[in-house]
Amino acid sequence: MRFEPGRMILHRNMRHGRIGWVRPARVVSDDERGLLLWIDRGTPIVNEVADDGRGMRAMPFGEWIGRSYRLSHGSWQGPPVLKFLPTGTAHSVWWFRDDSGRFSNWYVNLEEPAVRWDDGEVAGVDMVDQDLDVVVRPDLSWEWKDEEEFVERLGYPEHYWVLDEAAVRAEGERVIKVAEAGEFPFDGTWCDFVPDPSWSAPVTLPEGWDRLQAR
Repeated sequence: MRFEPGRMILHRNMRHGRIGWVRPARVVSDDERGLLLWIDRGTPIVNEVADDGRGMRAMPFGEWIGRSYRLSHGSWQGPPVLKFLPTGTAHSVWWFRDDSGRFSNWYVNLEEPAVRWDDGEVAGVDMVDQDLDVVVRPDLSWEWKDEEEFVERLGYPEHYWVLDEAAVRAEGERVIKVAEAGEFPFDGTWCDFVPDPSWSAPVTLPEGWDRLQAR
């Protein structure tokens, strides 16, 4: 399944079949290397929050799993972000920008390989965010991110969606070696990306954004 450049699809993070977040994204390219997506400022998004409105990161995981949840609608407030989902890998790479639109760093999001779906009027990719991440700076230095949260949640195996800690860390270490070597996609590719001027952020989420998780 390939998505046509320019098509708006949904990038979704799932947690035990529940929606963790939904982000509409424009397809930049889709080829043998992988799927490249663009999320513009102001794009409507959805995040799962607890019954009191707080997100998962705002409380201990032991408290989070004891609460009920709801979906909160908002918009992407940060600078636009480019996301690359390499074919057949358990991670994605995001290009972060500063408020002036200049490239600031790469963000390696460790995740289960994305599953594509296409319902005709709406399409997307579903993945499971594994929480542990790697920040790679322009000079190719790096650091782990969210490691404390990752370790905390592993202490609740009956509730956590990460099943293999070693596999997640191994994937991160593999990508770190690629980054240290300055190999694609950490070789400057897309650091100066400019979106098609005809693209604009969607006004609302399309019907079907809350479909069941693709398997």
